[in-house]
Amino acid sequence: QVQLVESGGGSVQPGGSLRLSCAASESIFSIYDMGWYRQAPGKQQRELVASISSGGNTNYADFVKGRFTISRDNAKNTVYLQMNSLKPEDTAVYYCNANRYFRSYWGQGTQVTVSS
Repeated sequence: QVQLVESGGGSVQPGGSLRLSCAASESIFSIYDMGWYRQAPGKQQRELVASISSGGNTNYADFVKGRFTISRDNAKNTVYLQMNSLKPEDTAVYYCNANRYFRSYWGQGTQVTVSS
């Protein structure tokens, strides 16, 4: 099984930056596609923020393009989300996801709050 632990969340003012980390306790981390999702306050659905495949291909939601960067360090079993130019609408719980075929794992989430 894959255990995922997110860190790096917190409160920041609009225009600020945060870097989220997701550490996986898994010896074969490198074969998983990784993603960051978020769930805004009062919303039922989690939405994809960014993903990075096992081969390093990245994909971003339109609302974060040019502001967020996803990366992975397979040697450290860790995926990152660098978030710049944060907006109040980025406020959400951010979840790390690992996926391979029918297997999907989620972290507990980390709160990101963007406000003045």
